[in-house]
Amino acid sequence: MCKLFVEADSELWQSRARSLRIDGMVTSVRLENFFWNVLEELAERDGMNVVQLITKLHNESIEAGHDLGNFTSFLRVCCGRFLALQLSGDVPTDKTQPIAGLNADKILEAEASRVH
Repeated sequence: MCKLFVEADSELWQSRARSLRIDGMVTSVRLENFFWNVLEELAERDGMNVVQLITKLHNESIEAGHDLGNFTSFLRVCCGRFLALQLSGDVPTDKTQPIAGLNADKILEAEASRVH
């Protein structure tokens, strides 16, 4: 079992920092390459670059009242949720289908029904 993970491309777990500006504030985000790759796919699906996606996630989280004390953890969970929702069939694997065009309420309801 572990061979699937241990012998994977070690570049996936190497981390790198990206400097970006969110609402005029310069910050740095350090994530493993695996997560940067997932964020790039998410951004591309909605016609954005990664910085635009991260800024959108940050701003919408703040608007929703979330405390983003550990923003990198939030980004990792976003990536994991995206992959899990694809696996469950709630989010299409078709990379041309924008995430913004999906019915989020319906997806969250379906997810909640499976969890509870």
